[in-house]
Amino acid sequence: MKMLKALVAVSVAAGLSAPAIAGADLYGKVNVSVQNSDDKDGSRTEIKSNASRLGVKGSEKLDGGLKVIYKYEFQVDVADESGEKNLKSRNQYVGLKGNFGEVVIGRNDTMLKQSQGKFDIYSDYEADIKALWKGENRMSDSISYKSPKFNGVQLGLSYIADEDKDDSATSFSATYGDKALKKGKYYAAIAVDSEVKGYDATRVTLGTKFGGVKVGAMYHSQEAVETGKEESGFLVNAQYKMGKYNLKGQIQTLEDDTGFTLGVDRKLGKRTKLFAFYTDIDFDAEDKKDGQYFAVGLEQKF
Repeated sequence: MKMLKALVAVSVAAGLSAPAIAGADLYGKVNVSVQNSDDKDGSRTEIKSNASRLGVKGSEKLDGGLKVIYKYEFQVDVADESGEKNLKSRNQYVGLKGNFGEVVIGRNDTMLKQSQGKFDIYSDYEADIKALWKGENRMSDSISYKSPKFNGVQLGLSYIADEDKDDSATSFSATYGDKALKKGKYYAAIAVDSEVKGYDATRVTLGTKFGGVKVGAMYHSQEAVETGKEESGFLVNAQYKMGKYNLKGQIQTLEDDTGFTLGVDRKLGKRTKLFAFYTDIDFDAEDKKDGQYFAVGLEQKF
């Protein structure tokens, strides 16, 4: 209830025009699908809220050429029957931006997670890369720094404090190019986690486009800190725009675990799309059940 009241207050404030909140933008999206699922929970048809969200973000000029930057975002589960789990914290931080780059404090995606850019094309669905890989972490008690870009190269560092264990973890990245391939034809990144949620991880991401085709590839390795178990895998995906349709396919592995997804988006407007996908995840371990998912949905951004 406290979170709900806070979110309502933020939403109302963002809609005002008072000078104290100049530069604040209210934003969000509703993404809902009808999905047939067959996995460890059995076979069923369900309504899914795929990381629908609401937030406010903005910046304000300060003295000395600085800017304060901030974001306060919640995930909203519009399919939750009870309403008790309707809100979930996402990235929420405040920081400073200037010639030195930017530094933010609060809850934020690690640099390894951010390094994938826009190449987890089924993020927030069943084929989100976190289905097989560790490293998709959003950490509280974190300080994140991004350098200015030098010839297209940007460095990033996340420092995560563990108050309970009096310990810390770090996440580092080096990126080059345009993560969305809107202003450039190439993107490359390498990122390393050290003891983030019990894992060391390394991830390399590459992306390019030619004509109406976008292609992305990732290599990922992870090692459990306590047991020393090492695993690795790859991901390859492609998107092809054909008029208002976007055809998409993705393959991901982790050792002998595999997942593939085929899907299509259909734009209805600048911020509205219909989508459909089929995902098949095959686990090698006997204690994990394979999953098949077919969904049709609608997304509206604002």
